[in-house]
Amino acid sequence: MNDKVEVNADSSLSDDSLIRGGPFYQVQKVTRLIQPDQLRDKRRITFAIAIGWMPLLLITLPFQTGAVMSFLRDYRIHSRMLIAVPVLLLGQGLMESQFRTVVKHLRNARLLSDSDLGRTDELMAGLRRLRDSALPELIIFLLVVAHTALSFSKLVDATPWLATGTATGLRLTPAGWYAVLISAPIFQFLLGLSLWKWLLWSIFAFKLSGLHLDLVPTHPDGHGGLGFLGLMATGFAPISFAVTAVIGATWRHEILHGRAHLMNFKLPAVALVVIVAILALLPLFFFVSQLAALRRKGILDYAVLGQIEMTEFDEKWIAHREGRESQVLTSMESSNVIDFSATYDRIKQLNPLPVDRGALIPLALSIVVPILPTIFAEIPIAVALQDLLKALR
Repeated sequence: MNDKVEVNADSSLSDDSLIRGGPFYQVQKVTRLIQPDQLRDKRRITFAIAIGWMPLLLITLPFQTGAVMSFLRDYRIHSRMLIAVPVLLLGQGLMESQFRTVVKHLRNARLLSDSDLGRTDELMAGLRRLRDSALPELIIFLLVVAHTALSFSKLVDATPWLATGTATGLRLTPAGWYAVLISAPIFQFLLGLSLWKWLLWSIFAFKLSGLHLDLVPTHPDGHGGLGFLGLMATGFAPISFAVTAVIGATWRHEILHGRAHLMNFKLPAVALVVIVAILALLPLFFFVSQLAALRRKGILDYAVLGQIEMTEFDEKWIAHREGRESQVLTSMESSNVIDFSATYDRIKQLNPLPVDRGALIPLALSIVVPILPTIFAEIPIAVALQDLLKALR
C-alpha cells in the first residue's frame, strides 16, 4: 500500500518537473536520498560532502602538519565541495519550483486555446521523455571523464596537500588523486546535469513561443501577460553562483600567490557576466518578437480608438464649450480621456523581454557575492572598511 502511494506521489510531482527523472534521479530514489514527495536537500548535501570533501581531510591528516594546514587554507576545494556542490543541489529544487509555477500559471491564465493546451501537454510529454533518457547523462559522464583524463595535470599545482615536486614534475598526493578522480568530477557532473535541465527549460520556452498565445497589450505586468516567465531567470542563479564561486576561488588563489592581480581578470570577468546573461535570458528572448509585434499592433489599434475618442472630446468640449467651461474637468469624458491616455502609455511602455528588474537581482547577486572573496584577496576588507569610514567623515 505504501509503495503504491509513493509511486503515485512521485508520478504526480514528476509530471511538470525537469528534475524528477533520469538515471541520476533514480539512483537517488533507490538509495533513499530522495523521497517521492521531497528532494531531501539536507541529506543529499551531507552525502555529497561526506563523499567529496571529508575523505580529503581524512587522507591528508596522517601526513605532515603543513599539508593539513594547506588543505584547510585552500579555498579552491572548499568553494567546490562546501559551496558550489550544495548550491547546485539546492538549485535543482528552485528550478523545479519555478518551472512548476510557470506551467501552472500558463494553464490557469487561459493564455492558450484548447487545441494549443493539447499541444502543450504533448510538449511536456516530450520533455519528460528527454528528461528520463539515459543518453544525456551518459554523455555528461563521459565528458567529465574525458576532461579529467586530458587536463588533470593542469588542475594541480605544488600545494602540499595536493601535489609535491616542482611545476615541471609534480606528483599527486593520495588526497590529490582523490580530488582529481572523485571530488572535482562530482562538481563537474552536477554542473553538467544542471545545464542539461536548463536546456530542457530552453526547449520548452522555444516550443511555447511558437504557439498562439492570447496576449493583451494593456496587461498590468508590462509584458502582455508573459511577465510570469521572468521567474525562470532566477532558476539560473544557483548555476551562476556555483560557477562564479569556483572561478573566483581560482582567481583568488592566483592573487594570493602573487601570480596575478585583480585587474588581470577584468576581461574574463566581463566574459563571465555576458555568458551568464546569455544563458539565463536566452529562453526569454524567444518571446521578444511576439511581444514586439503585440506592442506595435496595440499602439496602432489604440491610436485609432484614441483618434475617435479625442475627436469627440474636442468637438464637444473645445469647439462648442461656450457656457460649459466649468464642467470640463468634472465631466465623464475628461475622466475617459485621462484613463485612455494612461492605457496608451502602458502599451508604449510594454517591454518585449518578459523579465523585470526584480527577477534580475538574484541573478546579479549570484555573480557579485561569490566574487567578493576574490576582490578581498587584493583589497583586504579591513582596508575597504577604513576607506568607507574615511569617506563618511
